[in-house]
Amino acid sequence: MTAVAALVLAAGRSERMGSANKLLCPVEGRAMVARVADAALASRARPVAVVIGPEPDAIRAALAGLAVAFVPNPDPAEGMASSLRAGVSALEALNPPVDGALVCLGDMPWVAAAHLDALIDAFDPVGDRDLCAPVYEERRGHPVLLGARYFPEMQALRGDVGAREILERHADRLVLVPVGDPGVLRDVDTEEALSSLP
Repeated sequence: MTAVAALVLAAGRSERMGSANKLLCPVEGRAMVARVADAALASRARPVAVVIGPEPDAIRAALAGLAVAFVPNPDPAEGMASSLRAGVSALEALNPPVDGALVCLGDMPWVAAAHLDALIDAFDPVGDRDLCAPVYEERRGHPVLLGARYFPEMQALRGDVGAREILERHADRLVLVPVGDPGVLRDVDTEEALSSLP
């Protein structure tokens, strides 16, 4: 049986949000990062690991009672690449190993468990379907599912970059998975976006 983990990236500095940590802001009555973790836990992905950086105690409190593992990012100021490296290092230490990882962004609270499971359904770690991303109305979204063969490339990332360059480098292997709603495109990056939340 295919084993896919979920990495929830929650170590960002929310620089475009002023002083607020956007991941702790309520979305439909629940902290944004908790909604992301809820979706991961409701999916078939296991384990679910949350990469934390600034305000780790507050993030832990927001996720209290959830069956997630916390992975400290020792250098969150570097940007997203450091979170990916920390998360992948934790996954590489697992026994038995996982076949791949869903990289879930902590500021995308409308990604649902069904989106994650659709990616897992499309994923084949031993064939040519080991790199998957959702697409809604011809726009590629998040999260992305990367097979374990890409973990060394994720470990080599530096700076405030995510897995995009890996997807571009292996575009011939990328499987686009259609989904039925725009939750895979909607993130919260600015105070304006936060103020428009339902």
